[in-house]
Amino acid sequence: MNREEILKKTKRVIYDCMPELVGTELSEDSVVNTDMGMDSMNFILVVCKLEALFDVKIPERQWNKLSTLGEVVDAFEKRINKK
Repeated sequence: MNREEILKKTKRVIYDCMPELVGTELSEDSVVNTDMGMDSMNFILVVCKLEALFDVKIPERQWNKLSTLGEVVDAFEKRINKK
């Protein structure tokens, strides 16, 4: 799976979990907690849904290092392409 596909699916999950963001343009530089207004519970929900969708696991200790949409995509891309 290429990066663009991962990004597209990640955005879809974010919009599904946070419908108030629909219509907001999200870029790889979008900051999760400020630009998206995502609190910790929404972030956990998004990561868990992405883990299920992509069938990979992101270690919880890495979660707090993911501050932008691009970093989230990086983390999943790295694990998806390891499979």
